Amino acid sequence: MSDNRKNSKKDEVPIWFKPTLSIEETSRYSGIGMSKLYELTNPEDCPFVLWIGTRRMIKRRKFDEYIERVYSI
Repeated sequence: MSDNRKNSKKDEVPIWFKPTLSIEETSRYSGIGMSKLYELTNPEDCPFVLWIGTRRMIKRRKFDEYIERVYSI
């Protein structure tokens, strides 16, 4: 069983290498709460959200650019 944990840890991709992040990963990455992220990604014209069916993924680079531009959220 411990071998499986080692393999799964080895297979994990660091957040900064992922092109898209889940809402939970984005919250950990940015320090912004999940509720606020859901609110920010609700508009249809949100530049950093990618919808996969009903699941929303965050385009990490576009999100970083957005955070650099805004004064407050």
